[in-house]
Amino acid sequence: MPRAQAISIARGYLPPGLLGNRWDYYYARSKLATDPLYPGALRALRGSTAPVMDLGCGLGLLAHALRQDGQSLEYFGVDNDAAKIRRAIAAAERTGMASARFAFVDLAHHLPDHAGSVAILDVLQYLPAPAQRQLLENVIAMLTPGARLVIRTGLVDGSRRGLVSRIGDRAANLVGWMQSTPRCYPSADGLRAILEGSGLQVTIEPLWGRTPFNNWLVVAEHLN
Repeated sequence: MPRAQAISIARGYLPPGLLGNRWDYYYARSKLATDPLYPGALRALRGSTAPVMDLGCGLGLLAHALRQDGQSLEYFGVDNDAAKIRRAIAAAERTGMASARFAFVDLAHHLPDHAGSVAILDVLQYLPAPAQRQLLENVIAMLTPGARLVIRTGLVDGSRRGLVSRIGDRAANLVGWMQSTPRCYPSADGLRAILEGSGLQVTIEPLWGRTPFNNWLVVAEHLN
């Protein structure tokens, strides 16, 4: 994302006072400007008018990126980190995004009702394989005509990038940014089998950008 757009969104995470914590501002500014996740997800959702549920939404950056991109999609973000959800709500209110909704949800135990598109960004690796399959089967049932399932995940492929991703994900847990350590990285063939087996058209492409991580973008939708 262009630096000016990243800064514009990040300002929504500034504290109300001069002495407040600015971590979220600097995190959002860096993440949006350097991570290819957001251009990839925006491109994947472009052209659809279906409401989008963002599983593992964190601070809700996707909601702000969608608005910046001119995609006025109904947005619902859920995450298992209650503190991040509170800050996501505050940033949305601060920037006038009254239509964006957020909720604290532990996806290991509950999945909200939804019909439309679903984004699962950097989440699958934190679930064991059976839970990954169950989650995918559940969200596939939510897809409506014209909706998209957008996944960003690391893949198990024995590559050096894969090792760097595992180290990075563990480090995020150690510093407290993520609530858990990675459990199981899916394979491209495994994801394709589940999604295509449900009648979806699937594309899988690398989403490395200038990062050292083994991230891939998976987009699935119903065949026309």
